[in-house]
Amino acid sequence: MTNLLERMKNTVLADINNLLDKKEEKNPLALLNQYVRECEKETDKVKKLVERQYKLKEEFSKELLHAEEMAEKRKRQAEVASKAGEEELYSFAQLEQKNYEERVIRLKESLRNTEQQLHEIETKYMDMKHKLKDMKIRQMELMAKENITKAHHTMNKVLEEKQAKPTNQARFTEMEQYIEKLENKINTEYYKQTMDEKLAELEKDMLKKEDDSISL
Repeated sequence: MTNLLERMKNTVLADINNLLDKKEEKNPLALLNQYVRECEKETDKVKKLVERQYKLKEEFSKELLHAEEMAEKRKRQAEVASKAGEEELYSFAQLEQKNYEERVIRLKESLRNTEQQLHEIETKYMDMKHKLKDMKIRQMELMAKENITKAHHTMNKVLEEKQAKPTNQARFTEMEQYIEKLENKINTEYYKQTMDEKLAELEKDMLKKEDDSISL
């Protein structure tokens, strides 16, 4: 049963890979867009890990500083208790000093490891950012090529149709003639309307002058 499921899984994976290969051949830009989106997601994940590592480094630094201060404090207190002959307080301060000193050693090691790990993931993060930028540049290059290819294809199609169907040129000529006639007609109508308005205004002025002369 296990072998059967394994064979089924391999068959499905093979079919998917085959489909992706065909898709890449058919539309490389679409597949690249998918890769870019996936790379952006992974880069964001690593960015969050880097930020978290910085916070851990800060926490280790704070804990280390506190442990060093407490170790020094208990050391002074042990000396004071010893001089005062307070054996119980002296023993307590000494034990506390030892615990803090051991914690200092442990925290220094943890901080050193954290800084080393931070350096490693920061380096990988920067590498991923550069690769993502390169992929986006490649994406733009492919988009530019796809755009110019489509433009050439459209222009070639129009030119081929024009050569294959000479009547297309006749249709273009007819359209140009129609537009020219329409423009002339509009201009003529505009001229007539303007002249009518001028004559009406002139007639109005003349009638006004005649009325003024009669009044006198």
